[in-house]
Amino acid sequence: MYRTHNCGELRLEHIGANVTLSGWMATKRDFGGMTFIDLRDRYGITQLIFNMDTNQALCELARSLGREDVISISGQVRERSNKNPDRLTGDVEVVVEKLSVLNKAKLPPFTIEDETDGGDDLRMKYRYLDIRRPVLQDKLKFRSKLTLEIRKYMDSLEFLEIETPVLIKSTPEGARDFVVPSRLNPGQFYALPQSPQTFKQILMVAGMDKYFQIVKCFRDEDLRADRQPEFTQIDCEMSFVDQEEVLNTFEGLTKHLFKSVKDIELPEFTRMSYDDAIRKYGSDKPDLRFGMEIFDLNEYAKGHGFNVFDSAELVAGVCLQGKADEYSNKNMKGLTDWVKRPQIGAKGLVYVQWKEDDSVKSTIGKFYSDNVLKSWVEKSGGGKGDILFILSGAENVTRKQLGELRLELGRQNNLIDPGLYKPLWVMDFPLLEWDKETGRFYAMHHPFTAPKAEDVEKMTAKDQAVLESIRADAYDLVINGAEIGGGSIRIFDRDLQSKNFDLLGFSREEAEAQFGFLLSAFEYGAPPHGGIAFGLDRLCAVMNGVASIRDFIAFPKNNTGRDVMIDAPSRIDDGQLADLGLQIDDTALEEASSGE
Repeated sequence: MYRTHNCGELRLEHIGANVTLSGWMATKRDFGGMTFIDLRDRYGITQLIFNMDTNQALCELARSLGREDVISISGQVRERSNKNPDRLTGDVEVVVEKLSVLNKAKLPPFTIEDETDGGDDLRMKYRYLDIRRPVLQDKLKFRSKLTLEIRKYMDSLEFLEIETPVLIKSTPEGARDFVVPSRLNPGQFYALPQSPQTFKQILMVAGMDKYFQIVKCFRDEDLRADRQPEFTQIDCEMSFVDQEEVLNTFEGLTKHLFKSVKDIELPEFTRMSYDDAIRKYGSDKPDLRFGMEIFDLNEYAKGHGFNVFDSAELVAGVCLQGKADEYSNKNMKGLTDWVKRPQIGAKGLVYVQWKEDDSVKSTIGKFYSDNVLKSWVEKSGGGKGDILFILSGAENVTRKQLGELRLELGRQNNLIDPGLYKPLWVMDFPLLEWDKETGRFYAMHHPFTAPKAEDVEKMTAKDQAVLESIRADAYDLVINGAEIGGGSIRIFDRDLQSKNFDLLGFSREEAEAQFGFLLSAFEYGAPPHGGIAFGLDRLCAVMNGVASIRDFIAFPKNNTGRDVMIDAPSRIDDGQLADLGLQIDDTALEEASSGE
């Protein structure tokens, strides 16, 4: 028997018991006649004690152990004289009577502790060591518990968990597909699913009524902290529902998860239109944990001889309260440099600083009187002691820049409470978005999203502005500025679906080739249906107040999409290529990698 108890289990009630534990030697401390070892497994850490006076050979064996050696011990539990209140097992220790070394370990390349000295790349290369760290194990435990609660809740509402295919048909919409060559069908390719969208709709046609799946999805796109090439969705679909029923169902799921896993009661979910989110916050996923709404200044700032404002489509600002006397010239220059970075793209930053002594300091003081500038601060919701930061330019760009500036000011001034959760439904998205480069419309969500019933007649319009005004029965769930999930009511009528494909630039032949199976299914009695997909990895991160999803994934990819532990992607041998009817042009690869 390797263990009678795990390393996080022993308490005061076990005093006097003979136990057997197994795990990894985490730390070792020698004090003359006594040696202490912390023994670790996924459940916790137990202190072991070896006494030179009672068993010299055993003590010397303990002193020879190296970090991460796998050992098994037997001994008696006793109460610790110096208790450790930060450890669940901190009231007891085990006096070791027998020690077996099960496996010697090489010296790890980094310390396996919560605060490690290993960088990201090193820890990802040795991920199996990184996962031994309790802080990372806690994140994987959290994810496991969350998925269990999801399944319990969905089952309580009579949802069925149904698997959909992983090898599917490639489609041109959305992000790039990962493609898989078919050996049995030379020259043809499967794609890995970006989502099970069409399959879950077909399940509704098939009468399954309520479907969900915790499913792997794949997108070949640029990576960042909250994005991986393979990720997990909580994918859901319901029949005979309208938008309100979908929102209520998944608001319930979200509240259940926060309460059951974090013991947090979420407040009521705010609802906001896409247009209002962009107008007020410059983002379709605003963080509502603090205020500072964007204030439009066109009617107040134009016509005073300041050409920068007079020639701009939009002049707008955000008001930072109570900080006018704290922001120095150095602070203002730093913030100006921040908005001029390529990631933000502003040409400059205007500010109106209304100080507590009633004086006004501004970059545009020679164009506007102090009283006019003060009135702007007041109209934006501020007053004496506040600063109004102003940007101008093309409307959409300027609102986005102000949204980023708002978040940065919130971070700099500790306005964002990390323990607060503000859920929000963003609704009434545009159905279509125009791409100037390709000169065509794309679906803002996906091609199967239904337009609002009152906007269907606009789909026959020829005017671009009218088409851009078509609203979708689409909705995103946003928590603390992160998009947790998105969904829509779906088109379930073949004629309406064909009309939407027409707007997206598909010829009838292209639509039939790509989605004929779905259009055909609609002809056999498709019910009204809708659904949503949550990003499981991102939900884990947001519930724990962190930006990166990486630590909630057991074996993530790095920022270039590589698994550095197994060294993937990698070349395959010529025999495999021949079987697939493929060949690699090494010259072309070298040119591509060198940027030629």
